[in-house]
Amino acid sequence: MNAFPLITILTAVPLIGGLGVLGLGAQNAKLARCLALSSSLIALALTLVLWHRFNAAYGGLQFEELHPWIPAIGVQYHLGVDGISLLMLLLSAIVVPMSLAASWDIQEGTSLYFCLILFLQAGLFGTFSALNFFHWFIFWELSLIPAFFLIRLWGGPRRAAAATQFFVYTMVGSVALLLAFLAIFQCTGKFDFIDLSDLARNGQLIPALAGKIGWYKLAPDEIALIIFGGAFLGFAVKVPLIPFHTWLPDAYVEAPTGTTMLLTGAMSKMGVYGFLRILLPIFYVEIRSLRTPLLWLAVATIVLSAYAALAQTDLKRILAYSSINHLGYCMLGIFSVAGFTVDHATFATAKTAALNGVTLQMFNHGLTAATLFWFVALLEKRSGGLRGLNDFGGLRKVAPILCGLMSVALFSSLGLPGLNGFVGEFLIFRGSFPLATWATALAVIGLLTTAIFILTILQHVFSGPLNDKWSRFQDLTLGERFALLPPIAIMFVLGIYPQLVVGVINSTALTMAQQLR
Repeated sequence: MNAFPLITILTAVPLIGGLGVLGLGAQNAKLARCLALSSSLIALALTLVLWHRFNAAYGGLQFEELHPWIPAIGVQYHLGVDGISLLMLLLSAIVVPMSLAASWDIQEGTSLYFCLILFLQAGLFGTFSALNFFHWFIFWELSLIPAFFLIRLWGGPRRAAAATQFFVYTMVGSVALLLAFLAIFQCTGKFDFIDLSDLARNGQLIPALAGKIGWYKLAPDEIALIIFGGAFLGFAVKVPLIPFHTWLPDAYVEAPTGTTMLLTGAMSKMGVYGFLRILLPIFYVEIRSLRTPLLWLAVATIVLSAYAALAQTDLKRILAYSSINHLGYCMLGIFSVAGFTVDHATFATAKTAALNGVTLQMFNHGLTAATLFWFVALLEKRSGGLRGLNDFGGLRKVAPILCGLMSVALFSSLGLPGLNGFVGEFLIFRGSFPLATWATALAVIGLLTTAIFILTILQHVFSGPLNDKWSRFQDLTLGERFALLPPIAIMFVLGIYPQLVVGVINSTALTMAQQLR
């Protein structure tokens, strides 16, 4: 503990880079772009150093940094990563350079735009590595503010309403989350996630809550459920779970492409990460007691969002609902593991498989969804802003490279074996089926509906007769091909050899499954 502060340096790199980019001003737009990309690549290199030095055989926290900060209120500067948080750091480090590359042509307010993206990246790094609520909440909110301004200042025609809705929803969730953890601190005197998890695992958290809070003579379990409800709302909005999802389609559609890539590629994972890292260990008893309605929410998120995507004609809106659908599988895996406390070998294996699947699905969806939104932006760029399902047709005849690479990403989203999207979903279904059979069976409807709207995109955009106005449609340039090569290559590599990631996260998933009793 308190060795070389690699995580602190990793978080500081985008902050310093963002300040440098902002200082360059509007007259140095080209230099601002290059500095922002260089900062993100340095952050990626540092993340790969963490990955290389990480001991995959150990399921606990590594690279811990622990320093007193505000001892009077139990606030410590506490950082650390395990396999789950390390993979989320890697995802953030990959998606941000992709976002910057997709935003390269932005001309207005270039320095501010790229500065805000780097600040958002710092918020992501802090959220995925902080272990004290006070410290963690600062970074949780730090990611919200840049995202609001990115949508509000550079978004589409309805950007003001979309940004306001995004801000109000997420702020209400954040306030509920803050009040819940202030109540917990009032009763326990602790903000540290590890300490709170230990209290919950030892059965001391609920008595502590009941001992200090007496609301209308409620029972201890009822008080714990109310506090859990506040924390649940904060993360459910961020995921988002249905019915807390209504801010997402407009935000994704109106945001500039680079921002949409960050929203779906990394920021949505903050909510799932919160369920996995914070709510599940601390409120395991409450999740187990509400397991059936929570599973219904997960199934509704999977199935209803898939049908909503099927009803859309705007490609961006289709992918927005598809993102909700894919994150619903993560919530299915998380809620399914909360059902059994016995040490039966079958259930233990299923829990580990589900947790591995959730973590892998978070990474795979983030990479694939960000890449798909990038492809939609390329279509818009070449068509004068069109992105309707029926605006194209036959593009594979004039742009075979673009259509071929986008098809890879679409099939990855579909979960085709051999691509990265298959492995995470398979592990989730493998783990959740023996734990929550009825919910898993209903979730298959979402898989079938996803196949329909993905194949519809392939048919309407790439196949059929070529519209005459697209006879001069430009294929990918050499630079665009090189920029898209890394994410496409990762889709193939993880589809063929998922052990590259599973080998790193499995010990953490196994440790977590053993602690959830």
